[in-house]
Amino acid sequence: MSHESGTLIADLKESLTQQRYNRVAIHNYCRNADYFLRHLSERGIVLEAVTPEEVSKYLRLAVRRFRKRHGHPPAPSWTSIPRSGIHALLRHALKSWPPEPTATDAGERICREVCDHYQTWLREERGLAEASIYALMWEAKHFCSWYTKRSAIVGFTELSVPEIDAYMDMRAPGLTRRSLKDVAERLRGLLKHLHRTGHTATDLSPHVIAPLLYAYEGIPSALNPDQIAAVLETTSKDRSPLGLRDYAILQLLAVYGLRSGEISRVRLEDVDWRGDVLRIRHSKTGARSVLPLLEPVGEALIAYLRHGRPETDVREIFVRTRAPYVPMVRIYSEVRRRIEAAGIELSGKRGPHIFRHARAVSLLRAEVPRKVIGDVLGHRSTESTIPYLKLATEDLRAIALEIPGAR
Repeated sequence: MSHESGTLIADLKESLTQQRYNRVAIHNYCRNADYFLRHLSERGIVLEAVTPEEVSKYLRLAVRRFRKRHGHPPAPSWTSIPRSGIHALLRHALKSWPPEPTATDAGERICREVCDHYQTWLREERGLAEASIYALMWEAKHFCSWYTKRSAIVGFTELSVPEIDAYMDMRAPGLTRRSLKDVAERLRGLLKHLHRTGHTATDLSPHVIAPLLYAYEGIPSALNPDQIAAVLETTSKDRSPLGLRDYAILQLLAVYGLRSGEISRVRLEDVDWRGDVLRIRHSKTGARSVLPLLEPVGEALIAYLRHGRPETDVREIFVRTRAPYVPMVRIYSEVRRRIEAAGIELSGKRGPHIFRHARAVSLLRAEVPRKVIGDVLGHRSTESTIPYLKLATEDLRAIALEIPGAR
C-alpha cells in the first residue's frame, strides 16, 4: 500500500467511525477499498478518473477470482460488501458519487443545461420548498428526455402543440384525473421557463390540456380515532430503536397533524423541554409555529432520544437506524408499514397525510374556529382548510335540511 493510499484508507476509517458504523463494517469497507485502490494503481488509473463502469468491471473481476479460489461462484449478494466499501471510498475522496451521467450528444447537453437553469431559478428566484422543486424537476427532466429522443432537431425551437399533446397522452395511462392535472401544471411551468429563456418563440403553456376538476370535488382520505389508536398501540409494543423512532413520529402526526417534511426537519433545539413547547418550521409557507409540547409527544420523544436514537452529530431528531446515521428524508414507507401492521385497510391514500386530515376533522368537531385550525396546520390561508370540511360527513348529516317533497 502506498503512503497516499494508506492515508486515504485511514481517513476513510475515521470518517466511517464518526458516522457510527460498527467495527466489522468498517473493517470490511476499508479492506475492500484498499483492494480497489491497488487495482487502480496496477492499471495506472487515478481515483478522479474512476467511472461506474470501472467499478462494475472490478467487481466482475473479483467474482472471477472468487470462483477460481473456491471452485464455485459466490452468492448473488456477495458483491454488496465490496461495492459498498468502494462507494464509501469514492464518496469520501471525491465528495460526489456517483457522478452525473455524461451527455452523449448535443441534445442531451441542451436538455441538461435547461434543467440545471430551471432548477436554479426555482430555488433562487421563486424560493420553492425542496419537495416542490423535486416534483417540478422530475417532470422537467422526464419531458426533456422524452422530447430529445423523439425530435430530430437539437433544442426546443421546433417544439409544438402536437408534441405537448403526445406527451400528455403518454403520461395519462394509470393516472387519476388529479394526478394528470398535476402533470399538466408542472409541464406548464417548464414551458413558461422555455419561453422566458428564449428556447421557444411562443409561450406554449396555455396549450397544455388538463382534466377539469371542480373545487373540493374529492374527499381526502383520513383515519378515524379508533384506527389512529390501533396504529399507536401496535407500534408502541415495538421497543426496538426502530419502533421507538416510528412511535415518536406517529405521535407527532396524530397530535399535531404535521406534514411529513416538517417532521423530518425537527431539530434537537426545536424542543424546549423547560418551556414545554415545540417549534415547527412549516415546509410550504416557511412560517414558524410554537406548539405546546403535549405529554404523549414528549414521552415518546424522550424514549426515542434515550433508548432508540443512535449517537450522531446531526441535529435533526429523526435519523436512520443504520449507519450512516443521517437525517430521514421521507417517512412515507415507515408510516404505511405501521398502518398495515395494525391491520388497517384503507381504500385511498395511506401515507402520513391521512393523520393530518384526521387531526383537522377532530378540530372541526371540537368547534375550533377555521382560522385556528389553519394556524395549527400551518396553512397560509383559511381557504386551504376548506377541503377538510368534507371529511366531517356525519356532522354535515346532522344539520342537513329536508327537501320538500323528497321521500
